Amino acid sequence: MSFFSVLAVTPTTDAWVADYIGPANKLVAKHGGQYLARTSSHEQVEGAETPAALRIVIQWPTREAALNFMADPDYAPHLHARTQGSESSHFLIEGKDDLA
Repeated sequence: MSFFSVLAVTPTTDAWVADYIGPANKLVAKHGGQYLARTSSHEQVEGAETPAALRIVIQWPTREAALNFMADPDYAPHLHARTQGSESSHFLIEGKDDLA
């Protein structure tokens, strides 16, 4: 069963971004993830406004793969840089339909 990381990220400083992208790309791939979207081209069409500069969607083969990525010691300094240098939220969503 696939899982999806859905992130909303608004950098408060750009200092971390250049050093983040390359290692994050490699670590996402290492854990079986695939970026489906990383874009500033998005619009909110429903609900209370939740602004974000970037919306990111990553598909994972399993929940464990996503959690292993987040816990990877090689990712720790990049996660710290992102969370310190941005306002961000990250949801892990199971690819299933509970209402079907």
